[in-house]
Amino acid sequence: MAERAEPGGAFSQRTAWARSLETPLRDFLRTETGSAAFLLAATIAALVWVNVDARSYDMVWQTHLSIRISRSGVAMDLRHWVNSGLMTFFFFVVGLEARRELDIGELRQRRRVALPTLAGLGGMAVPIGIYLAANAGRASAHGWGTAMSTDTAFALGMLALVGPRFPDRLRAFMLTVVVVDDVVALIVIATVYSGHVAMTALLVAIGIVGAILVVRAAGVRIGLVYAVLGIATWVALFKSGVDPVVVGLVMGLLTYAYPAARADLERATDLFRLFREQPTPELERTARVGLRAAISPNERLQQLYHPWTSYAIVPLFALANAGIAISGSFLSHAYSSPITLGILFGYVAGKPIGITGASWLVTKLTRGRLGPPVGWAAVAGVGAVAGIGFTISLLIATHAFHGAQLEEAKLGVLTAALCASFLTWLVFRATAMLPRRLRIRALLGTSDAIVDLSEPVDPERDHVRGPADAPVTVVEYGDFECPYCGRAEPAVRELLREFGDVRYVWRHLPLTDVHPRAQAAAEAAEAAAEQGAFWEMHDLLLDNQDELKASDLTRYAEELGLDVERFENDLQRRAGAERIDEDVDSADMSGVSGTPTFFINDRRHYGAYDVGTLSAGVKAARARSALKEQGGRRR
Repeated sequence: MAERAEPGGAFSQRTAWARSLETPLRDFLRTETGSAAFLLAATIAALVWVNVDARSYDMVWQTHLSIRISRSGVAMDLRHWVNSGLMTFFFFVVGLEARRELDIGELRQRRRVALPTLAGLGGMAVPIGIYLAANAGRASAHGWGTAMSTDTAFALGMLALVGPRFPDRLRAFMLTVVVVDDVVALIVIATVYSGHVAMTALLVAIGIVGAILVVRAAGVRIGLVYAVLGIATWVALFKSGVDPVVVGLVMGLLTYAYPAARADLERATDLFRLFREQPTPELERTARVGLRAAISPNERLQQLYHPWTSYAIVPLFALANAGIAISGSFLSHAYSSPITLGILFGYVAGKPIGITGASWLVTKLTRGRLGPPVGWAAVAGVGAVAGIGFTISLLIATHAFHGAQLEEAKLGVLTAALCASFLTWLVFRATAMLPRRLRIRALLGTSDAIVDLSEPVDPERDHVRGPADAPVTVVEYGDFECPYCGRAEPAVRELLREFGDVRYVWRHLPLTDVHPRAQAAAEAAEAAAEQGAFWEMHDLLLDNQDELKASDLTRYAEELGLDVERFENDLQRRAGAERIDEDVDSADMSGVSGTPTFFINDRRHYGAYDVGTLSAGVKAARARSALKEQGGRRR
């Protein structure tokens, strides 16, 4: 149970301790960018379908479906069931990811939220202004909301296509911008594009949300309770005339994310051991409940719903809404229409201007205290890719327009997505042609990275290999009996041979519940350290992980020429136990998920720990260090 294989091969495996999950942002991005291909395929299918047989396309999506209990119920055509029903789950996932990033992700430092939030607002205000200018004095000005929101899947998919090696901070910045888009867009849908509001039903919906807050405060963790209350809120909002998709975002934002507590994991381990000793249905059920309780509801719901929304619901939305009957006369008329042009220029010009301009203005007004987490080329790239509006734009268009105007709005959205994709490619292609130092600065910027390591490296205390003044420090939390630490060790040694300006620090994390000899091995290393031979003992222990009995430890001390009597005396009185406990405490405070876990310049290293991956992390850290040093000299 404890030895867990993760995606990515042998050099991605770890022995679980507190939490053996990949970074939430990368999981989200992997699914979101992968779904972009499905979304594109569904869009093309809708265009082909409507141009081959428009009658069948309309007939299918205008099919009425009703759900009734006695005399009450909900009735809509199939397209509206997709737009207002299934899309609620899409916004639920958006809310879950936003909450998770705020709680344990890239945005857990609140100062990092402010600038991308303001940039997102700027990236909505400028496109709206352009659209209103193009439609001034016309009834079509009411459709200004169509020009303001970015499509998460398409935008992140394009970002992955043109910049697969870009820093996670760029993607986190992008994600914050689009989440701001989604939140504001839902508020706009609920307040501007809803029909006549029935106040009684709206008050009922607000009351049910209040009940959800009370239930959550009471610590209720039964999913069925929240599902029933969520459905009741959705029905109440639908009856009120407000688009009920907003329920999804609210429920997602209310679902906390948190790392698994060590006590919960230890309890889950004990329950699993009981089941292994006596595999009865009762103990199987108890073990399953214990395992589920160790993971936050946010992560469990994200894992359950995200693939469904990305690979099924959003593509189905595109299939239902992206169909346009294309002809020469339609294109000639539409491309001279203020609706099409307002949306097109709002996205292609307004988004880059709004996001980049707002970021620059905030940076100037705060004198750099609030700056983008990435370089200015990356900010411009985010502005360009944010011009890909699709899902929410089409959703708002279906509320704001009808007939020919709706077709013109759809054409504007699709054309803007194509043009914004090309513009994004140009921005990052031009950035790639810059000299290396300039390119790194343009992409990474000079902002400080989030510090994940709770206890900074202390050369007077920590076990350090490499130059004391090295610009890059690699810290490993390891266990001498952990097989994955043994696999990582050759990569670490190769890394130190390859880079002369890297220092390496070993900190103990003996996982005694799965590795019974790990604590004794760690204490043996500390006993050797008392005689100045820590690293020699460290190397022997990792080279002989299957031979860690007391007699083996004494034999290693003899091989190293240590004072064996003193060594055994230190082991007997457990002289190094307090030092090891301090390392374990620092691992706990740093949220370490298992062994081996690496930190590069105080930032957690996620993913594989082969030579190539670790080298890439070291090079990135070295580049950031050089830029920070250069910025310090300029000041």
